[in-house]
Amino acid sequence: MILKSLPKLSLVFSSINNSRYLANATQRFISSRRTTTIITTPTSRVVKIRVKTPVPIRSMSTSPILPQTASEITAEDQVQQVKLLTSTDDHYGGVIVELDQPMDSTTFVSILRASIIHWKQLEGFWYHHAEPKYLMLVYWIPESPNTIPPNATHRVGIGSFVMNEKHEVLVVRENSGLFQGTGVWKFPTGVVDQGEDIYVAAVREVKEETGVDSEFLEVLAFRQSHNSFFEKSDLFFLCMLRPLSSDIQMQNSEIEDAQWMPFVEYAAQPFIQKSDILKYMNDICLAKIDGRYSGYAPISTSSNFSEQQYYLYVNAGDLKRSNS
Repeated sequence: MILKSLPKLSLVFSSINNSRYLANATQRFISSRRTTTIITTPTSRVVKIRVKTPVPIRSMSTSPILPQTASEITAEDQVQQVKLLTSTDDHYGGVIVELDQPMDSTTFVSILRASIIHWKQLEGFWYHHAEPKYLMLVYWIPESPNTIPPNATHRVGIGSFVMNEKHEVLVVRENSGLFQGTGVWKFPTGVVDQGEDIYVAAVREVKEETGVDSEFLEVLAFRQSHNSFFEKSDLFFLCMLRPLSSDIQMQNSEIEDAQWMPFVEYAAQPFIQKSDILKYMNDICLAKIDGRYSGYAPISTSSNFSEQQYYLYVNAGDLKRSNS
């Protein structure tokens, strides 16, 4: 669906069975004295509620979409409906509206318009971000600078330093990306999945790329960079793991080769020697091996605001000594 072609004051809603109704498509509408958000479930048909000039919406559906008649709303129109959307307050000075019953789209437009005017004034929604299951539109109501938090700003990655009792480090050569064809041996690396803990991702990536089972020990260091993938910032965590197996079974789709290599040989690679950050990482790894450095191990914790389990990464050794 081409969303950038819509005007600023456009609202897009989905309908599963009929493009003129909101039946069977649960809509979540979050409005606020500070923000307004609409979350819609994408389907093959859409109803477009917008201002003034009709703008076509193109869908990725395999079935043809006939042009829909747009409901026109102008700033000069007087509100004909006095009924407002039923809402509940959220934790941030806003209100939440849940719609789970069928409603004629024309009726919904009138109620929505009256509700927004009630909260302040109709200005318009803009696209905040999109996910596979919804599109989010937001609306800033007060006459003050917009402070709506942006969508996700960082990607989180890990690098796994895995060393055996022979002081051999587990390294790979990648067959894609920046390292393709360079001949450089590197630590297994990867991206932390949504909802995945750092320590879990480090173990998973080692298993996926090399087939080696491992146990997470510590976060040794982390690096922040900017303007990375999709112009987002990037957080990279250098992690230390203990191998639980030694046989290597490569992930052929991403890995050209993998082996256990003496750490000294790994660190002596010209590419490593020319990189300040990689030399720092090597120094940290060596200091850890020699017992001169302590990283951060995950400790399971809880929060007053959620029953969810959290992990706090701490220097457990120094903390224990300080408490003794």
